[in-house]
Amino acid sequence: MSATFGGPSGRQGRLSQWLRGRRPKQAVTADDPGRAALLLAAAEAGLPLAPAAHPAPGYGCSCDRVGCPTPARHPVSFAWQTQSTTDRAQIERWARHQPQANFITATGMTHDVLDVPLEAGQEALERLLAGGVEVGPVAESDDGRLLFFTLTRGTPEDEDEWWPCELDCRPETMDEHPGLRWHCRGSYVLVPPARLPGGDGDRRVRWVRGPEHALPDPLSLLEILTDACARYAGEEADQVGAGWPLRH
Repeated sequence: MSATFGGPSGRQGRLSQWLRGRRPKQAVTADDPGRAALLLAAAEAGLPLAPAAHPAPGYGCSCDRVGCPTPARHPVSFAWQTQSTTDRAQIERWARHQPQANFITATGMTHDVLDVPLEAGQEALERLLAGGVEVGPVAESDDGRLLFFTLTRGTPEDEDEWWPCELDCRPETMDEHPGLRWHCRGSYVLVPPARLPGGDGDRRVRWVRGPEHALPDPLSLLEILTDACARYAGEEADQVGAGWPLRH
């Protein structure tokens, strides 16, 4: 049998072609080339990536969990921290075989993310740029957040050297940080391009400043970001006190 299929008759080649033709074709999206290029650019900038869920009809998330609390915003694997990579070939495979998937980037390895309310973030970004402060990549999420990508505080071998921060945010504590969230070790954020559930189906996460910008020291941004968030929170409190509807 092996001699027949491996022989000069060429049946093995014809059989392989027939099998490839019988396999279902993987669905692709119209913006597939641009999506892959953006993901590879993020990886080349040192942001480790892993596949995430995507919006779906019904419960709003492609995962099997009924009532998913973070639809289309979480990794597909529980091993996302070890799975996250900047390897070009692996990311190309994921993007090709999971054409609808969002991607997360694991923070606390090479970078952190300072995650703030959109209006406060826009004000802070204007002030930072006007002041000549080096600002790295910035992403805008249509759920009302602005994400500032920075260098990480690091993961020292000596746990006593770890610099704890009351702003530290992990996925399970997101609701506890309505103002400034500091995503570091053990956390993640969606990386552009990503799609969010709800609305007219066009809610997204996109770059305001791309990953070609060098990652800054987080402390160079922190004072202006916290000031803008405090002012934003004060205005929100004033609106509530006056009986005005909150901005979203």
